[in-house]
Amino acid sequence: MRKLFVIVSIFLTLFTSGCSTVGDKSTSFSLIYGTAALFSLLLLAGCYFLVRKNKLWFILLFSSVFVVNSGYTILSVATSLEMALQANRLAYLGSVFLPFAMLMIILNVTNIRYKKFVPFSLLFVSAIVFLIAASPGILPIYYKEVSFQIIDGAATLIKVYGPLHPLYLFYLIGYFVTMVTIIIRASVKRTVSSTAHGVILTIAVFVNFVVWLIEQLTNINFEMLSISYIISELFLLGIHLVMTENQRLREIVNHVEAVKNFQDIETHQEITNSESETIDPTCFETFISGIEQLTATEKAIYQMYIARQTTKEVMAQLNIKENTLKYHNKNIYGKLGVSSRKELLEIYKQIKTVKEKLY
Repeated sequence: MRKLFVIVSIFLTLFTSGCSTVGDKSTSFSLIYGTAALFSLLLLAGCYFLVRKNKLWFILLFSSVFVVNSGYTILSVATSLEMALQANRLAYLGSVFLPFAMLMIILNVTNIRYKKFVPFSLLFVSAIVFLIAASPGILPIYYKEVSFQIIDGAATLIKVYGPLHPLYLFYLIGYFVTMVTIIIRASVKRTVSSTAHGVILTIAVFVNFVVWLIEQLTNINFEMLSISYIISELFLLGIHLVMTENQRLREIVNHVEAVKNFQDIETHQEITNSESETIDPTCFETFISGIEQLTATEKAIYQMYIARQTTKEVMAQLNIKENTLKYHNKNIYGKLGVSSRKELLEIYKQIKTVKEKLY
């Protein structure tokens, strides 16, 4: 992934440095945007095969970057106001849904729990912002006036901002603050793998926001976001792949340790037998191996049970109903080879006692 990032950076830098004369702007910009769009499409295809978890959000992110760069490409070669407005809408379509996808990826990468209605609510807000940003040529609310010119061979939209134009700025600031807050919280609570990963996630978010501000405050004809978006998605993809691999390795280590602990339990079974009711050694094996088979929700419930939380506390914390908890209990008990919470706690207590006396 690092080698790929370096190659892409050099490749795009060479293309950018080729824009030397004003007369070549249209051709050079179109070539850069087109190259960025093609590369975005290749990354989208690669994402489909590389990503296993949270694929939906990565597909949305990579698709958004492809749509943005496609919009920039079409805008750079536009020959009429209507064509330029359609291209501008296409670019905004990707730009509006891109931070939404980034936020959902960061929430999942940092293992932050969220309510089911959150993605739908954010999606609704994104759709409203897009409709407002796509209104030029129809309503004078985002741009009061808009006209089309070709200056030095480059297609340009001449815009007079309308009353709702700041909405997109507030939209981006809202996402930026939210993502940075989540990353800081995850780093403090250590729900992200390492501080370095947290820093990289912050950079991925910060780069796009700063680039967008620079474009708003300066008179730059080239849309630098076409490049920064690709860099950001490479950062996010790299972090995701590294953390997924780390998780896989941790699961292997945990499995090896579980097997070792079980062997130690069998060897020192007399310690347990001298203090409590005898339990068939196969129960320990089933229990330990079953823990690795629990889903994320089942593991959360299991942790609450061994923390001696009540049924009402478990339901309140997970925001689930009693029937749902009963369904999870059935799966948990089946995988752990127990018939009740009491038996679960008894076996857990004996395993914990053996570990304490061994280590």
